[in-house]
Amino acid sequence: MGNQLDRITHLNYSELPTGDPSGLEKDELRVGVAYFFSDEEEEVDERTPSDCGFKEPEDGDEEDRGPFTVSEVEYSAFCCQECIFSKLREHEDLNVYSVKSLLTMCKPGDLLELVGTAQAPHWAIYEQDDRVIHLHKGEIRKDSLLEVSNGRHGRIVNNRYRYRPLPADLVMQNAAGHVGLSSGDICWTNSESFAAWCRFGKREFKSGGEVHSAEHQYFLKVHLSGSGVHTLVFRSLEDMIRERRRVDACGILKELSLVNGGKE
Repeated sequence: MGNQLDRITHLNYSELPTGDPSGLEKDELRVGVAYFFSDEEEEVDERTPSDCGFKEPEDGDEEDRGPFTVSEVEYSAFCCQECIFSKLREHEDLNVYSVKSLLTMCKPGDLLELVGTAQAPHWAIYEQDDRVIHLHKGEIRKDSLLEVSNGRHGRIVNNRYRYRPLPADLVMQNAAGHVGLSSGDICWTNSESFAAWCRFGKREFKSGGEVHSAEHQYFLKVHLSGSGVHTLVFRSLEDMIRERRRVDACGILKELSLVNGGKE
């Protein structure tokens, strides 16, 4: 694949505003696209495994522990021609596991992703003994992974971002040091940005955390089965993460069709 940006579709987001530096996002209409941004932290408390796209075990059967294959949009992302993010099935294992099975694989400081159908993934930092630290509904919490999963299955995504990770003890220090903070005390807009910041320590994951320039752009390549690769351009990592999570939750084909006059 390399680092070439083959732009079958080129949508320029460079003129869009960034998030509020306080870390609090308000619903707002973004120019040139046909949807609203909102804080997508998952409303999944009542979901079951079948709601999330996974078959529930039948009575009397031992619980399926995985691996499971899920239908997902695949991505790669670049900054200044350097690949910074990759989620491509041809290059990596995208299978997921039941939470009970996942717990046997986790080590303190691991970056976890919980996935389900038609919802943004939920990210968390694994602590120990089934406990994770995560951002949920505007609060940084420490909870049981079994309770947090709410029907979703998960995987370890330590290598999803290509940045150099911090040592595990510093990852845990980053996460634990923010437990209990909420609202205006935090500067992340979703669970992925918070968990990734804990692991990599890069300010780009924070709301309003980077200076923008015309030369510093992010390119998100959306790999869609049967319709090629669509390239979206952003001026901040935060905006790129939020759009990708919106795609995971709501899909993208309709918006691409509207923006491009119905042509794919």
